[in-house]
Amino acid sequence: MKPLDAPLAGVDRLSALLERFRVHAHLFHAGPLCGVTHFAAAPGRAFLHVLRRGQMEVTHRPRSGAPRRLRLSEPTLLLYPRPLEHDFHNAPQEGCDFVCATLDFDGGPRHPLVQALPAFVALPVAGVAGIGQTLDLLFAETERVRCGQRLLASRLFEVLLLQVLRWLLDHPGAGGVQAGLLAGLAHPGLARALTQLHERPGHGWTLAAMAQAAGMSRSAFAAEFRATLGTTPGAYLLAWRVSLAQALMRQGLQIQQISDQLGYASPAAFSRAFAQAVGASPRGWLKAQ
Repeated sequence: MKPLDAPLAGVDRLSALLERFRVHAHLFHAGPLCGVTHFAAAPGRAFLHVLRRGQMEVTHRPRSGAPRRLRLSEPTLLLYPRPLEHDFHNAPQEGCDFVCATLDFDGGPRHPLVQALPAFVALPVAGVAGIGQTLDLLFAETERVRCGQRLLASRLFEVLLLQVLRWLLDHPGAGGVQAGLLAGLAHPGLARALTQLHERPGHGWTLAAMAQAAGMSRSAFAAEFRATLGTTPGAYLLAWRVSLAQALMRQGLQIQQISDQLGYASPAAFSRAFAQAVGASPRGWLKAQ
């Protein structure tokens, strides 16, 4: 078996996730920061910050899941996928160039990657191959006002996020990834099965079919899946289908269309599975939204 920190060649582990549950970035700051800058933990608010040069200290509240105090002295990416209060402390005389964007994950806290990512990721730019070119383009856009500047800079932040996610999948141990979806996508066997589940949610998946996709025996697959993701293959498949169903309902699709897309024999069968996972019928859940 390949080591878990080795890139998994030939398998696109992110596209199916991000095509169904998109992420939208919005540039809101470019330039130096001085004194203390506070970022509140607003519901649904995620951040991606880039320290271009200079030194800075980052602080978090106790028991937040992030380091209490972190000193940065090199170009660094800071990702906050979930609401997390944080402060940046800058010495005005030293200078510090910064760009910041908010991130809107489709489905908010129900976005699969929001649930899977660590509370805080600090990633030195020098450690990520190819990210320097994206940053050069980003800072070139923020240094002077041009037509479409904010839109293009926001799209470049989305590229940065994708590059960060790639790095986390290829280096789960260094990135602080715990048990869950990202750990599964970093696993050589499980990643193949998970990618197929994400790409073909309406397929008639059985434990044997999932294990075959992973290239493992049924017993080994079931045990490894539970140990790595913290849930069973069947429960994960149900949760994935329900997440897709919720997104489709928000888009206005009818129950019949959704049950057909997700491989259920009838709308009644889909409604039973949905209620089992959510505790409410599809129509009841949608009304509550």
